[in-house]
Amino acid sequence: MTTTDMRGLYVHIPFCVKKCAYCDFCSFEKISESSRKEYIEALKREITSYKKSAKISINTIFFGGGTPSLLAADEIKEIFFAINESFDLSLLSEFTVEANPKTLTEEKLLAYKEIGVNRISIGLQSIHENELKKLGRIHNFDDFQKSLKLVRTNGFDNINVDIMYGIPEQTKESFKKTLDYVSSLAIPHISVYGLIVEENTPFGKMGEKLILPTEDDEADMYEIALSELSSRGFSHYEISNYAKQGFESQHNLIYWRTDEYIGVGLAAHSFYQGERFSNTENLSEYLSESAEQYKTRAELSLEDKAYDFAMLALRLKEGLSLSEYREKFGKDFLFGKEEKINSFKKLGLLELEADRLSLTDKGFYVSNTILSELL
Repeated sequence: MTTTDMRGLYVHIPFCVKKCAYCDFCSFEKISESSRKEYIEALKREITSYKKSAKISINTIFFGGGTPSLLAADEIKEIFFAINESFDLSLLSEFTVEANPKTLTEEKLLAYKEIGVNRISIGLQSIHENELKKLGRIHNFDDFQKSLKLVRTNGFDNINVDIMYGIPEQTKESFKKTLDYVSSLAIPHISVYGLIVEENTPFGKMGEKLILPTEDDEADMYEIALSELSSRGFSHYEISNYAKQGFESQHNLIYWRTDEYIGVGLAAHSFYQGERFSNTENLSEYLSESAEQYKTRAELSLEDKAYDFAMLALRLKEGLSLSEYREKFGKDFLFGKEEKINSFKKLGLLELEADRLSLTDKGFYVSNTILSELL
């Protein structure tokens, strides 16, 4: 792994038609049109605050949420015009918009094309209606099929589809049907997320009433995804992500390779000029003229940077370059960890070859345990 000197821009759109039962992201449902317009004005103010005489160069843009595809075509363009005025986009290579199948229209897709969007990420999660209802999704399988057709008809071929495993009422058989369907679509990127039950969500508040697949079944679903997608030519390049060659998410690779990124919008995080900072999660604070005062800043120590570098590198299939770690931080990553690393190697969870330490596919599934032991 080498330093890429890439820089990403993340734009947070915190609006949803309805929050999903598992969602712990900073987002709001049933927001009025006036509040939405007020948010866009605040977002443009923050974007413009980065405008310098020598504009900051951006390689990737990612509109996430929430549901960015909820915005009207003219609203998306309005935000982009502020970005284009404030940043240098001459080296922009990837521009992603996340979309919910229920909220995509041809008008919006034409607007995306007009401003240079070249990647669409669609949240499917499951092809089964009962599972979608349990998750609290607003779309059904038919909505997804229509949206995907619309996306392709309008000239987008760099497409990601999100699916989930370990969700209520899901079985290994139903998950395999979802996986078989998605992997047959000739799309180049698939994200496969295991459900995480967060405390302050409807699922989290259900406690023991929430019936989920067993841990063994969930582990089997992970193995099914790995086997199925590998056999269809997808590379398991990151814990939850599979791509055909050349279609890895460039924006997400910026995070995992500890390159710089700027986040704008409510609750957005940034890593820029050696400093981490994040925006408030309080909507009224963000909308205020003095939103800058609600940023939380943290200058990173060398130890913090070393931790982040190793932790994020080990999320990737390519793993951690030991020589690059040594060059950046002046110490040997392996020192004092030899016994633990050998133990994980014997279990088939880690690989150590020449200059590189990496998790195996089996190790990815228990990555939290391994990383907590090594870092």
